[in-house]
Parts: sequence; C-alpha cells; structure tokens
Amino acid sequence: MIAVLTGDIINSQHADTEVWITKLKNLLEHWGSSPLTWEIYRGDEFQFKCNIDDVFWHFLAIKSLIKSQENLDVRIAIGIGEENFSSEKITESNGTAYVNSGRLLNDIKNDGHTVAIKTSNENVDRDLNILLKWSSKDFDNWTMATSEIIHEMIMNQDITQEDLAKKFAISQSSISQRLKRANYELIVETNQYFRKKISEL
Repeated sequence: MIAVLTGDIINSQHADTEVWITKLKNLLEHWGSSPLTWEIYRGDEFQFKCNIDDVFWHFLAIKSLIKSQENLDVRIAIGIGEENFSSEKITESNGTAYVNSGRLLNDIKNDGHTVAIKTSNENVDRDLNILLKWSSKDFDNWTMATSEIIHEMIMNQDITQEDLAKKFAISQSSISQRLKRANYELIVETNQYFRKKISEL
C-alpha cells in the first residue's frame, strides 16, 4: 500500500506564483524526484506519493509551508491503497490509492473542507476524518508566523527552541508561546495515532 496526496492551492491567483511554487518544489524534491514521485500540474494542483507511515507528517509539512505564505492555504486529499500501475509520471500511474485521492479532492472542494482521507476501510476513514475535521479548525487558522515555526519543527525534529529563536531572530519564549498556541505536542500525538490507525489497514 502507498499514500497519494492530491492537492490544490487555495487563493493561488492572489499570490506570487514563483514564490510558493519554488518553495513547494523544493519541499517535494526533498522527498523524491519529479515526475516519478510528485508533479505540479494545471498551474496550482499537485500530486505526491509516499509511504503510508509518513502521510500525516508530509501533509502537515505541505500545509505549514503553504500557510507560511501570505493569503495562501491548501486543500489536500489523502488516498491510501494499492498502486497497480507505476508510470514514469505519477499523474499517469494508477491504482486504488490514486483513485481514492483524486475523487476525494473533488468531494472536499464541494464540501468546503481542506483535508480528508479515503482508505479501503470505512471505520478507519470515519475515525481519521473526524480527527482531521477537528484538527483542521486549528491548522486552517495558523498565522504565517506559526506556520513557519511548525514547518521547521516538522522538517527538523531535532531542532531546539534556541535554534528556532536564532533562526527567526525572536526570543525563545516567543517560540514557546507559538508552539503552545499551535498545540504542537498534540500534533505529535495525532501523528502517532494516525500511524497506528493506518497500520491496522
């Protein structure tokens, strides 16, 4: 089984494309090569495949990166399933992971949510989607400053608050306050729960 994330940038027409697309490409390149592992298409849509264990962490890395850009957000549909056909281009590959992810993106565009998951197990879907709806009430309201801190923590889990304070030229207490406001410890617990539920598939 693999995870496929299909997403689109919200408000992309109101932002400097070169800035966010360069940052997104650099992030995706960190995890694999294009167009085999990821691809950006139709201007502001993208698809990316990864290990199922890492899917929540990758989702959050993308979310925090995009939210750290002014006026931008991202919609992401997470599909878990098989890859029956692997092409040299991810957008030409096929299997239940791709079908689940692609169809789900259309659904969440219509219902106004910014993230959802579809697997082969309805009980797992129900549990994880309730969790995503609740947690997105936080994620969708992250400020640019909070998003930057969260992104650094996700991408470099060994980084200290002192390191972050130096990087962003603010006090350590400010870093601590931002992490508390973002419920970072709860985010880490949620990632562990996500991994556990997906391992049951």
